[in-house]
Amino acid sequence: MVDFNLEAMSLKELRQMHKDLAKAISTYEDRHKADARAKLEVIAKEMGYSFADLIGVEVKTTRAPAVAIYRHPENAAVTWSGRGRKPQWFTDHINSGKDPSDLAV
Repeated sequence: MVDFNLEAMSLKELRQMHKDLAKAISTYEDRHKADARAKLEVIAKEMGYSFADLIGVEVKTTRAPAVAIYRHPENAAVTWSGRGRKPQWFTDHINSGKDPSDLAV
């Protein structure tokens, strides 16, 4: 272990040492957590589970980007995927008694 004479160090040097120590502690904890997590994932996999299943964490899945299904009758740049709230132009088209397939892309 390195022997430091803290009394002889300037305030700037002490603050830099403090910053370096905080970073070393943080990275040490992160490395050990990652190592523990990796070991637990191996054990869970050997038993036929995922680590997330065992700790009860829901894995978020991402949805694919919505593909346009309907196109605005007057402005082809405006589309709707069929997901979410119906746009007013789509509702107006349906309420006028027309078929939604008329707006299909």
